[in-house]
Amino acid sequence: MAHQPFNQALLPRFQEIDPDKIEPIITNMLKINRERLKALLAQSKSYTWDNLMKPLEDMSDELTKIWSPVSHLRSVVESDALRKAYNQVLPLLTEYSTEFSQNEQLFRAIDSLQESEEFNKLDSAQKKIIENDIRDFKLAGVNLPPDKKERMAKLQKQLSQLTTKFSENVLDATQAWTLHVTDRNQLEGLPPQALQLAADNAKQRNLEGYVLTLDYPSYSTAIKFLHNRELRKQVYEAYATRASDQGPLAAKWDNTPIIEEILRIRHEIAQLVGFKNYAEYSLATKMAKTPDEVLQFLNELLAKSKPFAVEEYEEVKALAKKLDNIENIAAWDISYYSEKLQESKFHFTQEDFRPYFPIETVLNGMFTLINQLYGITIVPEDHIEVWHPHVRFFSIYDDQNELRGGFYTDLYARPRKRDGAWMDECRTRYRLDGKGIQYPVAYLTCNFMPPVDGQPALLTHDDVLTLFHEFGHCLHHMLTKVDYPSIAGINGVPWDAVEFPSQFMENYCWEKESLSLVAAHYQTGAPLPDELYKKMLAAKHFQTGMQMVRQLEFALFDFRLHLEYDPVKPNRTQAILDEVREATSVFPVPPFNRFQHSFSHIFAGSYAAGYYSYKWAEVLSSDAFAQFEEKGIFDRNTGRAFMENILEVGGVRDPMASFIAFRGRKPTIDALLRQSGIIKRAPA
Repeated sequence: MAHQPFNQALLPRFQEIDPDKIEPIITNMLKINRERLKALLAQSKSYTWDNLMKPLEDMSDELTKIWSPVSHLRSVVESDALRKAYNQVLPLLTEYSTEFSQNEQLFRAIDSLQESEEFNKLDSAQKKIIENDIRDFKLAGVNLPPDKKERMAKLQKQLSQLTTKFSENVLDATQAWTLHVTDRNQLEGLPPQALQLAADNAKQRNLEGYVLTLDYPSYSTAIKFLHNRELRKQVYEAYATRASDQGPLAAKWDNTPIIEEILRIRHEIAQLVGFKNYAEYSLATKMAKTPDEVLQFLNELLAKSKPFAVEEYEEVKALAKKLDNIENIAAWDISYYSEKLQESKFHFTQEDFRPYFPIETVLNGMFTLINQLYGITIVPEDHIEVWHPHVRFFSIYDDQNELRGGFYTDLYARPRKRDGAWMDECRTRYRLDGKGIQYPVAYLTCNFMPPVDGQPALLTHDDVLTLFHEFGHCLHHMLTKVDYPSIAGINGVPWDAVEFPSQFMENYCWEKESLSLVAAHYQTGAPLPDELYKKMLAAKHFQTGMQMVRQLEFALFDFRLHLEYDPVKPNRTQAILDEVREATSVFPVPPFNRFQHSFSHIFAGSYAAGYYSYKWAEVLSSDAFAQFEEKGIFDRNTGRAFMENILEVGGVRDPMASFIAFRGRKPTIDALLRQSGIIKRAPA
């Protein structure tokens, strides 16, 4: 039976988004919504789901559908006009959302519904929405006196402007620095793909020779492979000082005052609604309940992994001494000698994988894998409008041939595109009155090395892990069976459980069975050689101690920063980072390093006092995957159980209850430590 193609009418028309019209359209939408709310609250009859909650979901969904494509374009094809429009509209949206969340009349209306007989007749999803709303009203300060409410509104508005400015500064600083090299010998060690990218970068700028940039594909290969130590230092320093008071672009886009302001405002917001600090405020909506629980969790991981990290670092130092007689290894040497160490121990580098991971083969293999696990079929759609020639659209269908959703892929780095990889929502699942279902649609964004010189884009194994991770988020968003946007997909899921489905997917990048689907030589079609696979597997735990302490450094820094903020003693960001590094880091970091100035996850994203979520969710994902290892990694019954208990339930059920429903017990930290090679598997 042929699949019904995705209807373009249900999706944004990106080509028609005119920056000049964004502000009037949003202003008008907000005006209509305010009038609708007024009419809802003026009803004389008692409140029900249909006359109060349903219209509120409608209003929120309609606004999201207009704003989501604008916000997305700003991240992936930013222009001066788009940035200006975005910055005009952001304060209006923040004001509107604060106004809504502080509306006492609306709060009382929803509260009265929770206390009524009607509440008992609602389904679990409807009840959960009401409970979440009441909690969020309290967190937004609905019960505050008018002067404090006004203060809260002002703070929220400032905060959204500051986080936007933080991310603009990082983008501008990243784009502003280039290194022009005319002598090819200076670039010795760079892999062919990276060299070609550097030549393309020069061509685009009408320059001879080569240009290195701070876009991640360019930076990461330079820092790992460039033999020239002085060049490595230049590239490292430029990258590690982006948007700060240090380095080659010092003070041009300095985020120092912005970081301090963000921390001050968050602290005041938390205190206004009765929390001691922003860390406690953040945990009000997470699985972890107290700061102690988070710190204990992170410190337990640190105690178990740091001895491994110390040993690993000693090996890197010894190799630098042996190969190049370097006594004092520097931060810009670590990736380079780590790569050399991996090569000498396991006889391969990440670059050896590129010929076996052409993008089409990887995508098709990943789709086949998903089909085997969940019975899901993924179909490319050529008739859907996109925002860049590299972007594609796919529909997904379940084993009953029912349409379940769609997603856009935008996979390559380019100028004026935000760094990193992420999933975002374009449309959220919603059962519409008499009009069937609004299907969920995701944006899947990465920054891989683009196709160069007529060759297809070729990925490293690390890139494949990134793609699988983000696709895990997409599946969580698209496979939901919850019919209300505010708790469908990842919405309403505690932030420390959001990374669970994404990290779960990464496990498939290490299994022979699944790799046979996603790997084939781009010229010959030959499978990934057994010898290379064995080397990769042998190296799976290479430097996992160092990787673990690095993530724990980020998580502890973020959490302590928000837990210990003191308005009487501000400007402690660097001091706290130094203390955390003292406890976690195994190698010295140069005094000019300003990593925090581009730590967008916590200063421009949703991970403030929540970066620990990556490790927290990794415990869930490792333990869940252990079930597949026991039953078979493509076992359909286990796949169905995972889909039904984890991917389909949205934010309706407590994530721990969902995990127990799938696994039959609570998760244990041992699964993560085993998977990281920090505790060895017991012999069978």
